[in-house]
Amino acid sequence: MQDIILASQSPRRKMLLEWAEIPFDVIVKNTDESYPPGLDFPDIARHIAYNKAKAVFGHVQEAYHGQLAKRTILAADTIVVLDNRVIGKPANRAEAISTLTALSARNHKVITGVSILHMGGELSFSDTTEVAFHPLSEEQIVFYVDKYEPYDKAGAYAIQEWIGVVGIKSVQGDFYNVMGLPVSRVVQALRTITQ
Repeated sequence: MQDIILASQSPRRKMLLEWAEIPFDVIVKNTDESYPPGLDFPDIARHIAYNKAKAVFGHVQEAYHGQLAKRTILAADTIVVLDNRVIGKPANRAEAISTLTALSARNHKVITGVSILHMGGELSFSDTTEVAFHPLSEEQIVFYVDKYEPYDKAGAYAIQEWIGVVGIKSVQGDFYNVMGLPVSRVVQALRTITQ
């Protein structure tokens, strides 16, 4: 697989593609992450991912005068769902603490939407993983938030950091999906769309 453009500045998504030994470049455009009312949760993640991919595609077409038209654009968006509502990125310390307090001793879903644009074709899908936390003490939550500052992470945590190591009780589904990209499924999808 060649000529992949990752439409994400997430260091975790970059790391997962590197682990899969997929060569790629990163091009990111600021994208509206709102979504129409009435979408189900997987469609929300897919909608935002598609908008990210479309924004980068438009930028590439304009900036490079179509010279990169054969390149494949990969975008993703991850949401956390608790109590039938989307938990976004925390705006500040208090919100991060409040989010993790709500997740403590509970199950929640992590849904990543993926959009791949290639040669006028588009492939989108979502992947859902259920995550359960052990009960978290106030001291654990405050320690994690103050040390790791998870303000760029949906649900206010990263599973591969300290809070995941000590706080996660179980994961049902793709672990890497919780990190932000169901990478093995992405590899299969890239093979399908670029052949």
